[in-house]
Amino acid sequence: MRQGVSRPETPRDRAEREALEADLLESPLAGQPIHRRLRNFKTGADAALRALGGPLAWMRRLRAIELSIEGHEARLRELWDETRAEHPDDAAFSRAWRDLAVSWNFHEVNELIARHNRHFPAEARLPMNPRTGDYVHVNGRPYRREPLDARWILERFPPPR
Repeated sequence: MRQGVSRPETPRDRAEREALEADLLESPLAGQPIHRRLRNFKTGADAALRALGGPLAWMRRLRAIELSIEGHEARLRELWDETRAEHPDDAAFSRAWRDLAVSWNFHEVNELIARHNRHFPAEARLPMNPRTGDYVHVNGRPYRREPLDARWILERFPPPR
């Protein structure tokens, strides 16, 4: 019997519970102690002291990059609508939108991205991948960020064909 139930047991809950109980009866590990999984690291005083300082430089920089990109996307979304209203013809709109994309200024966010690409591996203490000679991937992706340009705009806000 379950204790501290916050909601009544549903037929689905009951079926799942019964399936788990049946699996447990057939399991060769039933009744055996669970092996402890030892970790190869310990938290140290240096990590606690770093945490007192708040977000690290690379964390603040990545957040600034994200906020800047969100700002660019919001402004471009507004300009897309305005440009579309000014140019109902697809060909004229496409030319005007491509001209705007080429002239768009990403200087500030691209400076942040360049600083991120230059300093992130050391700041985040990324280990090296001995096979490639480069830093390991972060969440399965390279740590490097591509600078923003007209291609970036046209991928997110493509003109009609």
